Amino acid sequence: MTTQVDIAGITPEVIVSQKTVIETTLLCREFGRGDTLVKALTDANIIIERGEFTAIIGPSGSGKTSLLQLMGGLDNPSSGDVLLDNKNISLMTGTELSDFRRDHIGFIFQAYNLIPVLSARENIEYIMLLQGIPTAERNQRVDNIMHAVGLKGLGDRRPAELSGGQQQRVAVARAMVSKPSIILADEPTANLDSKTGSDLLDMMKELNEQQNMTFVFSTHDPKIMERARRIIRLVDGCVVDDERRD
Repeated sequence: MTTQVDIAGITPEVIVSQKTVIETTLLCREFGRGDTLVKALTDANIIIERGEFTAIIGPSGSGKTSLLQLMGGLDNPSSGDVLLDNKNISLMTGTELSDFRRDHIGFIFQAYNLIPVLSARENIEYIMLLQGIPTAERNQRVDNIMHAVGLKGLGDRRPAELSGGQQQRVAVARAMVSKPSIILADEPTANLDSKTGSDLLDMMKELNEQQNMTFVFSTHDPKIMERARRIIRLVDGCVVDDERRD
């Protein structure tokens, strides 16, 4: 898919000289205790720099989703730290964490997680409403991003009136429109057919290259691995390989 991506007003508002977006230090996540203790993640030390297009891979149960959730502040570590834009989100709780996550991280989920009673346009706009962004700016950003992701003319449709690929494009647009520091995507192509998944990945790759957007994927999908410039491999909760392809 070839798209001339023009999303003026969507470029993340970051300090370009600051290279590190996320840094994890001795990050661990355990579930249960005693004989039922499960170590989902053990001593993960990872640095994600601005503009990366990174895939976290490994067999089922290797810790991919746990790592992504910890990076995004959706779960709390058993020990260790997660720094996002030099802020230790491991120490945040409640409203402080929710607000920081809202303003700094875009999420793309396997199940789309769209609000069914809202239109595509309203789903994309929702986080900006929470951020208190003025109406005129919200409208401009939504118009720009819908055009960029191939949703022009579909803004009034609710999720049930969209195909799976179109719903995932809404999810991608929603993740990007609030200008996050990083976009975390958990198996974003798992529910899509091969062509739709490839088209969506090509679009995200182009946004990464043209707008320097930072993407981290948790995935089994070979199509994502082929496009990734960095692959972090997990086995039994441990980082066993970190390959850069720059």
